[in-house]
Amino acid sequence: MTQTIDAAAFQQMVIHAAASINAEKQQINDLNVFPVPDGDTGTNMSLTIGAAATELKKNQYATVGLAAKAAASALLRGARGNSGVILSLLFRGFAKGIKECETIDGRDLAIALDFGVAAAYKAVMKPAEGTILTVSRMAAARAAGAAREDNCLESVLQAAIEEGQIALDNTINQNPVLKKAGVVDAGGKGFLVILQGMLDEIRGVPMPQSEQEEESAPADKADFAAMAAEDITFAFDTVFIVRKHTENVDLEPFRKYLNSIGDSLVIGEDDEAFKVHVHTNIPGEALTEAQKYGTLELAKIENMRTQADDLAAGKHVQSTDDLEAIEAELEAGCAQSEPVKAAPEKKYGYVAVCAGAGLESVFKDLGVDGVISGGQTMNPSTEDILKEIDKTPAEIVFVLPNNKNIIMSAQQCQRLCEDKKVVVLPTKTVPQGIAAMLAVDPDMDEDAMTEAMTEAFGRVRTAEITYAARNSDFGGFAIQQGDYLALLEHQLFGTDQDLDALLNKLAQSEEMQDAEFISVFYGEDVNEEQAQKAADLITAACPNAEVSLLPGGQPVYYYMISAE
Repeated sequence: MTQTIDAAAFQQMVIHAAASINAEKQQINDLNVFPVPDGDTGTNMSLTIGAAATELKKNQYATVGLAAKAAASALLRGARGNSGVILSLLFRGFAKGIKECETIDGRDLAIALDFGVAAAYKAVMKPAEGTILTVSRMAAARAAGAAREDNCLESVLQAAIEEGQIALDNTINQNPVLKKAGVVDAGGKGFLVILQGMLDEIRGVPMPQSEQEEESAPADKADFAAMAAEDITFAFDTVFIVRKHTENVDLEPFRKYLNSIGDSLVIGEDDEAFKVHVHTNIPGEALTEAQKYGTLELAKIENMRTQADDLAAGKHVQSTDDLEAIEAELEAGCAQSEPVKAAPEKKYGYVAVCAGAGLESVFKDLGVDGVISGGQTMNPSTEDILKEIDKTPAEIVFVLPNNKNIIMSAQQCQRLCEDKKVVVLPTKTVPQGIAAMLAVDPDMDEDAMTEAMTEAFGRVRTAEITYAARNSDFGGFAIQQGDYLALLEHQLFGTDQDLDALLNKLAQSEEMQDAEFISVFYGEDVNEEQAQKAADLITAACPNAEVSLLPGGQPVYYYMISAE
């Protein structure tokens, strides 16, 4: 049994934990009972602790206390969604509890877990039982008792996990929604996966492998020695990754298109993304076509003809491996000419989160300095938000998260930002953020401005039309994957297989009937003709309201409707 661990062991434990939750993130995502597409718990927790793993792989630390501090800092900056923020808070307290420790034993681990729970409960305004908070609290309490019985780190961690599992199983009885769906809390499950990954590391259990490429996937580099330039029909070795807009993306038309413009085609995919390898003479067109199916994340293009010529001539073969040095050189030049942090040039600045070119344009037109791409399906990290705040040339920066799962990540910036005051307005929808910006008066003092913006977004009622990402029995509705869903103020309003019928039902709601102004933002999957038809339907159903139609370009949500 492992009695104590040093810094190197702790670093490997966190890295192993990150790999473990990455391997199980989809199972954790599937525990989410609300059927709308969203930034799921497993994905957010995996990305959050993944930031810590990346940091710990870069450096070696002299003590466990220093390694834990580095991990906590990375977790805080990489925190995504409420579950990611709470996980970062647990690690922040954990690091505080062992900050002076060179090595840690079972007692130190129990103290660290207890500090983590205290930090998380303190930061959450209304702690709810039957969540990750409950699981972590019960696990920490058992760890303390186990440490008094046997001061062995391995046995204390094992006891904490066992008690945490009992608490997790009981979450189904503490939350009526979980009970009806027959599932346990996703955040609590994620926390235990992380603890189990840490235990597996000290027990020598092999680390889960990251998602492997298909056996038929190409090598990272072509075998240039085996080919001559004149034998290369298609010059550009092209590899790219695209994150899907929706899980059920039919890639067959794209496959046929790529076969028509190249060869050596391989496409690998999972529920979230797909990776393409193809040889073609028009890589730009391949990338453009790919964006019809999702968001381009990463691309590598190499000219095999010039590489073959260089190899034949005995020269250094230029490849994408050289880009790291080039990028560092460019960034060094940028650092000299452009400061990372913008000095204040005005009193107020504004940062907003949204997804969609149309919505971004609206915010820019209203005076927002920085727009962060993100929202329901793409929760930006605390670091993403902080970078935009730093770039805003103002003394006071108002942040509009525009999503309830981003508010906590934004609030972490308030203590991380050193040279600006950050005011986070708890806007939960994009229309609320727009309403807040419409109330801006730069001549007001800070308190008056905050009050005016808060009062303005508080008047807004938001409805959204999307689709069901999974089968669910939720809120009295038997929902099938792919059904149209109407949400009103974050609550499931109705579901239907007929979009027009659902829109009409929504238009008859009290919130819409009482509105004086209704704005309809249509998404990227809706054309102008369809959008106009929807606006006409709402206009007919709400004769007392002034209805406006605007291109939002938002993914996943066909319509986002603001009622005031």
